[in-house]
Amino acid sequence: MNGTGSSLAELFPDGDYRFHLTLRRAEPRDFFAPRDGSGRVLAERRRWLESDPGRYALLEPEGEPLLLEFLEMAADWHAIDAAGGAARSLTVRAAGALFEPDLLFLSPDETGEFRLRGGALCFPTGWALEEKIGHSLDFIHGAVPGLNVALASPIRQFLERMKPGVAFLRENWGLAGTDEFNLHPSRGIPPPAPPVDLLKTWLRVEHQALLSLKSGRGVVFGIRVALHRLDGLAGSAAGAGLRRALASMPPELVTYKRIEGVREAVINRLG
Repeated sequence: MNGTGSSLAELFPDGDYRFHLTLRRAEPRDFFAPRDGSGRVLAERRRWLESDPGRYALLEPEGEPLLLEFLEMAADWHAIDAAGGAARSLTVRAAGALFEPDLLFLSPDETGEFRLRGGALCFPTGWALEEKIGHSLDFIHGAVPGLNVALASPIRQFLERMKPGVAFLRENWGLAGTDEFNLHPSRGIPPPAPPVDLLKTWLRVEHQALLSLKSGRGVVFGIRVALHRLDGLAGSAAGAGLRRALASMPPELVTYKRIEGVREAVINRLG
């Protein structure tokens, strides 16, 4: 699956590894519109949604108006007849089968703290929607060592100040020992393990979009997963950036990302 427009080398800023909230303004229709002409992405999404909807598609009552508004905004992207009422009849499971990106819905509670209201998450990177739904972003991000300390306040301020109808893009990355898109914890897919083979190890990139709904009631968080086999990065600027990031990543984050067994070998093989 290809990237979404930004160079892989741009994933790795100059200097040592650090958390950063680098965002680029974009047109939401460009992110959520279909790109996979083969139809394989939607076919796989539908397979997971049909096999276990209680795991891959969940929505709290607070998320229902967010889903409806998003579908109405996206009507012209996917020919959803919002005016005729078709969008109003779609469940979150049905909506998840229409869009290539995963869809998550966030809205503030009575204290102003943003909470995950649900969504359709078919291609998670090692986390479970059923365990996080209803929780605050601080709780969700608390599993990532150092993330709340570095970014909790900037993220909160950014979400509070987003202008309705505007989307912003960012990326997150990790390493994977499989080209599977769905890394739900229940599947038990192991992390990369030695001996390292660059032909069987992937840079897993989450291309993320934050879209503020026009009503201002909440935010849609879209995620497109792209996989890049590491043999294609060897000797490139992106490979050099990945080596530097891996070499300077804090040990506790290396453990969280489940790459402690392969970090040194990947650094050496990419050189």
